[in-house]
Amino acid sequence: MQAFELSRAGDVAQAVRTAADMARQGVPLRFLAGGTTLVDLMKLDVERPSRVLDINRLPLAGIDALPDGGLRIGAMVRNADLAHHPLVASRYAVLSQALLSGASPQLRHMATTGGNLLQRTRCVYFRDVAMPCNKREPGSGCAAIGGFNRNLAVMGTSDACIASNPSDMNVALMALDAVIHIEGQGGARQVAIGDFFTLPGDTPQRETVLEPGDLITHVTLPPLPDGSRSLYLKLRDRASYEFALASAAVVVRMDGPRIASARFAMGGIGARPWRVPQAEAMLAGRAPEDAAFDAAARRVLQGARPQSENGFKVELARRCLVHALQAATSTDGRAVS
Repeated sequence: MQAFELSRAGDVAQAVRTAADMARQGVPLRFLAGGTTLVDLMKLDVERPSRVLDINRLPLAGIDALPDGGLRIGAMVRNADLAHHPLVASRYAVLSQALLSGASPQLRHMATTGGNLLQRTRCVYFRDVAMPCNKREPGSGCAAIGGFNRNLAVMGTSDACIASNPSDMNVALMALDAVIHIEGQGGARQVAIGDFFTLPGDTPQRETVLEPGDLITHVTLPPLPDGSRSLYLKLRDRASYEFALASAAVVVRMDGPRIASARFAMGGIGARPWRVPQAEAMLAGRAPEDAAFDAAARRVLQGARPQSENGFKVELARRCLVHALQAATSTDGRAVS
C-alpha cells in the first residue's frame, strides 16, 4: 500500500472544497466511509490516493420519512441499519432483501449507502495490477475479453471493458427510481439513478457522472403506490457472501387480475444495474402469465454480448426475471411485501 495522508472532514462544505482543491492540483484524493471497497483496493495498489479524507463524522447517517411518503437515506447510513429499518422493511422490501443478500454481516455493518453506489467491479483483472485493464489504466487493454470472464457482464459492454457492476443495493435502487443527491463545486444537484451510472464505451475508467470534488450526501426514494409489491431474487454460486451471477429487483402493482405497472432491474449481468423501460411497458395491463413474463425478459436481454465463459448468463437471467415476476404477482404473496 502506498503511503497517504489521512485527515478528517469537519463538514460537507469543507469535504467538497478539499476534494476540489486536490483535484485542481492533480493530487489523488478519496473519501473514506466504511472502507470496505477502498481499503481493499488500496492494499492491492489499485487505488493509490495521496490523501484520504475521513467523512464518517459528517451528519449524513439519517433515515427519514418524507412528507410525500417517500424516504430520505443519508449517504453514511450503514447497510445493516438500512436493511433492518422498519420503514425500509415495510415499504421497500426489495431494498431490504437486496442488502441482506449481499456480503457478510460484518461488512454490512461497515458498508455505507454512498459507498455502495460507488462499489467497484470484482473483475479479477481490475484487481490485479500486473494485468492489463482499461478501467484501471486506460489504453492498456482488457484481459477479461478472451480471459476469465465467467462472472462478468453480457449487457452494456464495449470492446474496451466487460466488467460488471457488483452491487445488490444498486439494482434495488434502480427499480425503485431512486434519486442521488450530490454536493459539488457548483452547489447541490440531484441525479436520477438511471442517469447516474455510465456505460464503459471508450472510457471505462469513468463509471458515474460524479465530477472531481463531488460528494454524495443522500438518496431519496419516491413513495410506492398503494398495493405495490416488491422482491429481490439473487442467483449465485453459493448461498452466502457471494456476488450475483444474475439477480432481479421487481416492483409491481396489481389492478385486480391484471398488472397495473411493473418496474424491474437486473444485476450480475450488466456494466451497470440493468433496466429496460420498454420491457416494463410490455406488462402494463397484462395478465400475470408466463408468456408475458418471458417476452419481457427476452426484451431485457436483447442485444446481449456473451463472452467465452459467461454465455449461460443469458438464459440464467431470463429465468431469474421470469421467476421473480411470477413470485411478485402470485396470489399467495410468498416472498413479497
